[in-house]
Amino acid sequence: MTAVFVTSSGTDIGKTFVAAGLVRHLRSTRRAVNAIKPVVSGFDADVAETSDPGILLEALGRPVTPEEIARISPWRFRAALSPDLAAIREGRDVDFKSLVEFSQRAMSSSGTLLIEGVGGVMVPLDSRHTVLDWMTALRLPLILVVGSYLGTFSHTLTALHVVSQRNLSVAAIVVSETPGSPVPLDETVATIARFADAIEVIALPRLTPGQEHPAFARLAGLL
Repeated sequence: MTAVFVTSSGTDIGKTFVAAGLVRHLRSTRRAVNAIKPVVSGFDADVAETSDPGILLEALGRPVTPEEIARISPWRFRAALSPDLAAIREGRDVDFKSLVEFSQRAMSSSGTLLIEGVGGVMVPLDSRHTVLDWMTALRLPLILVVGSYLGTFSHTLTALHVVSQRNLSVAAIVVSETPGSPVPLDETVATIARFADAIEVIALPRLTPGQEHPAFARLAGLL
């Protein structure tokens, strides 16, 4: 199967939006696709439909039920904090070995699998491991989602440097337009591309949920 890890330079930048859009595009072209988001912070079961796993399930054409949410997101925490801190609030933890094994089992299925991370590349999962360690254990190509806000250049290039130190491959950088940014999207893309060492940099303007865009077809062509 084909598998890719969707990560980001930070939180609330657009990982789920990109993953869901890519899922919809792949389904529209009749490609078998699945998606998981194993770790979720800020999860409220009362509004599950608008949660990250709820959005992914809707894109997959599956019902947003407690059972389906548990199937794709087994580590769910209510506090909108890094997973290590959110877990402590509930007297729980993210078992790193189990997280890697869960991800690897999902990778054994047919079709295309999207694994969506949590927060940015260096977000702590427990007292010793970060998202970077998770990605390193899986050795999958990455889709790096970044914003177009002022300051994104430093955050993006730092993320690229960090993943390169683990010899991880970046399949594409998606620049998800930040509302109200003083920096034009096309200029942001051009600047990042100059420093991205031939990695494809794809612009994704602000869209309504579920709206198709050529950016998703470009991403699909890289998988």
